[in-house]
Amino acid sequence: MKFLKEPPRFLFFTGKGGVGKTSIACATAMQLAEAGRKILLVSTDPASNVGQVFGITIGSNITPVEAVAGLFALEIDPQAAAQHYRDRIVKPVRNLLPESVVKSIEEQLSGACTTEIAAFDEFTALLTDSALTADFDHIIFDTAPTGHTIRLLQLPGAWSGFLEEGKGDVSCLGPLAGLEKQRSQYREALKALADPLRTRLILVARAQQSTLREVARTCEELAAIGISQHHLVINGILPQSETTEDALAAALFSREQAALSAMPESLRALPTDYVALKPFNLVGLEALRQLLSDKNQLSLFSEEAITLNAPGLLTLIDEIALKKKGLVMFMGKGGVGKTTLAAAIALELARRGLPVHLTTSDPAAHLTETLNGSMEMLTVSRIDPRAETERYQQEVMSSKGKELDAEGSALLREDLRSPCTEEIAVFQAFSRIISEADQKFVIMDTAPTGHTLLLLDATGAYHREFTRQSGKTEEHHLTPMTRMQDPEQTSIVLVTLAETTPVLETANLQAELRRAGIEPWGWVINNSIAAAEPHSAILKQRAHNELNEIDAVARLHATRYAVVPLLHEEPTGTNRLLKLIHGPVREHTT
Repeated sequence: MKFLKEPPRFLFFTGKGGVGKTSIACATAMQLAEAGRKILLVSTDPASNVGQVFGITIGSNITPVEAVAGLFALEIDPQAAAQHYRDRIVKPVRNLLPESVVKSIEEQLSGACTTEIAAFDEFTALLTDSALTADFDHIIFDTAPTGHTIRLLQLPGAWSGFLEEGKGDVSCLGPLAGLEKQRSQYREALKALADPLRTRLILVARAQQSTLREVARTCEELAAIGISQHHLVINGILPQSETTEDALAAALFSREQAALSAMPESLRALPTDYVALKPFNLVGLEALRQLLSDKNQLSLFSEEAITLNAPGLLTLIDEIALKKKGLVMFMGKGGVGKTTLAAAIALELARRGLPVHLTTSDPAAHLTETLNGSMEMLTVSRIDPRAETERYQQEVMSSKGKELDAEGSALLREDLRSPCTEEIAVFQAFSRIISEADQKFVIMDTAPTGHTLLLLDATGAYHREFTRQSGKTEEHHLTPMTRMQDPEQTSIVLVTLAETTPVLETANLQAELRRAGIEPWGWVINNSIAAAEPHSAILKQRAHNELNEIDAVARLHATRYAVVPLLHEEPTGTNRLLKLIHGPVREHTT
């Protein structure tokens, strides 16, 4: 592996959920330890399963992995770190400020940025050659701070005054007010991240267009702030040998090769490693040893038949159609297929003679390709996230930012580069269409997280703006927030994949929505191999691995759910989209 040649002291693995960061980080740690190095493996991933991978309990103390000489592990629980962080900030003011203000502060400190900054606060010492880690040859992190968080930490230390003076509706600067460590230690940590002699950042992706685009953005964002020593690992590539007797495997192989051929230019110049798809769950030492090699142990294949008895998408659509109108919102991480499912359901409702407005923030070319035509009763509109975000940023800078000095302006500008800002801007644009749901179905292919909704609600942004524009009081007019909280008017559909990390991330998203008083209506498990009747040995084993995740969704998370099979062909065009619906999952064995 190229990323393991002459490795520096710090190795950071980063990438979206479910691409295999933790597995590759664990396999790397094992390989270096078995080569005679002393290794500390550190996880700051909210979905970390490092302890499960090694079959031991790992906590907040450095723990030896007894089965591998020279390997030690540490799990920083980012949620616990964030809670401790919030308590530290809120406790001193809880009895001094009105409850509404305290709740607003708590919400400002409940988002992803707080979690990431709190975790960074915890592992800063590990990056600055402290006595704690002086004996280790390499320190491996199975996640990395985003470019946005690093830029925040590079800003001047004027956060508290900026917040106290009310110069911004804070989304990401709030957490910074509670940092306790010396600024000099943060500067040293950021220097370590940017120093190629000390740090190597490994971008982990899958051979999928959406994932590669996202990794390219990460690469460009980090390079722009001086972190440029990148390696690329493309994980889970289906071997061509699996395609000979399985049409599904052949189709997947073709898709992956097309995605690799169309890889963004910014990634092409990077040193790149390719890791083949493995049939087995990456748990246990033997599985980890095989991850970075080309050898598979056939004994790890299961001979049990695949049995899946789960509802298909048609079951959910029949129930939605009974409402005759209303708002249907799709939520989930990038790359899970929200746009495709939104388009499929919109088509089916329109095919049944129900009026539908499908509104999307997906690039117009993709949506046009997905629908490949038009249908009576179906209206389609598109919102440009970049244009809406720029408009919103300019609006805030011209109002909130016009009286700020250079330092305050820099702080506000960085706050407006947060992921929350795009959610706010796009949802404001969507809000102009939402009222149509009183007469027809309005289907949205994306939506803000519960945290963003609560943040806006805490500052009164939605309600004040909506009331001002309508000239009516809240009591007499439905706002987007109150509409989303009403299950009679809104159906929130969470989209996920039948894999451990995506299911966990979707469960966390559901908890966020419930905190905002919004109850998700149902879940869709998309692109299921288990529902696609594979014949390839590797795909059959991957299908077995999915069954536990599907069962967890059914038993623990969803009030109603559907499983959508992975299709041989990309679901573009009316006929293929409708095949997602009218090919219900059957109980079967292979």
